[in-house]
Amino acid sequence: MILTQSHYVEKLLKKFNYFDVNLFLLLMTHPSKLKKNLSKGISAHKYSQIIGSLLHLINFSRPDIAYAVGRLGRYTNNPDDCIRKSFRYLRGTINYDIHYTCFPVVIEGFSDANWISDSDETKSISGYVFTLAGGTVSWKSAKQTIILRSTMEAKIIVLDTATSEAEFLKTLLCDLPLLNKPIPLTPMHCDSQIVISKVTSKKFNEKRRHLRVRHKSIRNLISHGVLSLDFVRLENNIADPLTKGLTCQQLLELSRGRRLKPII
Repeated sequence: MILTQSHYVEKLLKKFNYFDVNLFLLLMTHPSKLKKNLSKGISAHKYSQIIGSLLHLINFSRPDIAYAVGRLGRYTNNPDDCIRKSFRYLRGTINYDIHYTCFPVVIEGFSDANWISDSDETKSISGYVFTLAGGTVSWKSAKQTIILRSTMEAKIIVLDTATSEAEFLKTLLCDLPLLNKPIPLTPMHCDSQIVISKVTSKKFNEKRRHLRVRHKSIRNLISHGVLSLDFVRLENNIADPLTKGLTCQQLLELSRGRRLKPII
């Protein structure tokens, strides 16, 4: 089974006159730095239309552009023509679709966070991905709502958000009559062994209440057999592109890990 919106991408490129741009497979370079546009920008109305159309695409079939569009969406007041690179990337990957197989019918989760990589920002970026039957079924890239002091704290915050999503997905699968019961626990992958050690420990010596609440929530899901925490190397963490700009090779390799690839 294949989930595709190539027809929508083509329609989008033609609508905003970007169909004939040069192909470009690098979405947002690393490190990616955007600045507020102090000169005369393009039409804010048109820019908002573009961002809205791209958000629709993200929500249904293209998690690979979630981080870039999230960054671009913060500059709608006086936008520059930096959106062109995103359209060149879409033109080069217009036939990319999410591929699903029959097995395994097991939810698998990945989470990551990038701690304040931009000098203009004060909050971290969260990202998580869930796969089922080999393909991506749920994903999110968003700025965190609180200011944190370290990468470890940022990863604990996103891990709590991702485990809540894992609980919801498992409940959803339990309601489907075609699947065998009971539903196996969800492997949740994190690329920080320190974070895994912290959240699985019974003792959590953290004075800040919001972290203690999240630690207790994650441990509760683990103890009830909803999920397990596993370590994954950074280069194999398919949630990484949702938190930062990557090189072309890294982005394409991790997209294949999410089963986002062209039809062969």
